[in-house]
Amino acid sequence: MIRVLIADDQDLVRGGLAALLALEDGIEVVAEVGRGDLVESAVAEHDPDVVLLDIEMPGLSGLDVAERLRGRRVIIVTTFGRPGYLSRALDAGVAGFVVKDAPVTELTAAVRRVMTGERVIDPRLAVSALTVGPSPLTQRETEVLRVAADGSTVADIARRLFLTEGTVRNYLSSAIGKTGARNRVEAARVAESRGWL
Repeated sequence: MIRVLIADDQDLVRGGLAALLALEDGIEVVAEVGRGDLVESAVAEHDPDVVLLDIEMPGLSGLDVAERLRGRRVIIVTTFGRPGYLSRALDAGVAGFVVKDAPVTELTAAVRRVMTGERVIDPRLAVSALTVGPSPLTQRETEVLRVAADGSTVADIARRLFLTEGTVRNYLSSAIGKTGARNRVEAARVAESRGWL
C-alpha cells in the first residue's frame, strides 16, 4: 500500500484528489493539510511514502516545503505550470511535477513511478522550461522585484529590505533589463509568469 499525504489550500481540490486516489488499488491517503506550514508535522505524524504538494499555500509555499522535505518522495501538483517553478522544484529535489489539468491517471501513474525511484515531470512543462531557461535574476533582484510587484514605492522597498533607495533603483533597473520589460510592474509580471518569483 502506497501511503500518500496531500497538501493543498483549496478544500475542494484537496478533497477531490483524496477521493480519486482512494479509488485506486494500492494507494491510501493517510493525511490531508491545507497549509504549507502544517506539512512537516503531518509528515512526522503519518510517515507517508509520497507527499503531494501544491505550490501556492498559506504559511509556506510548496517549493519551500519541498526543500525542507528533501530526501522524501515529493510530487508537486499545481495549477501553476511555470518553467521557473519546475526548475526550483527540481533544485529542491522533488520526485515529480504534475499540473492539475492532467488526467487523474497521470497523477496515479506518477505516484506509482516515484515509488520505483523514477522522476516524473510533465513533458510539456519540461520542454517549456528548456525553452525559457533558468532565471537570469540574482537573488537580490528577485527579492526587490517580489516586493515591487505589489506596487510599493522605492522608499518602501528600501525600508522593507534594509537597502538604500539607490541600491533598490539599481536592482530594479537590472531586473527590468533582464526581463525585457518597460517598467518594474511589467518586469514583476514577466518574472512571475515564468516562475522566477
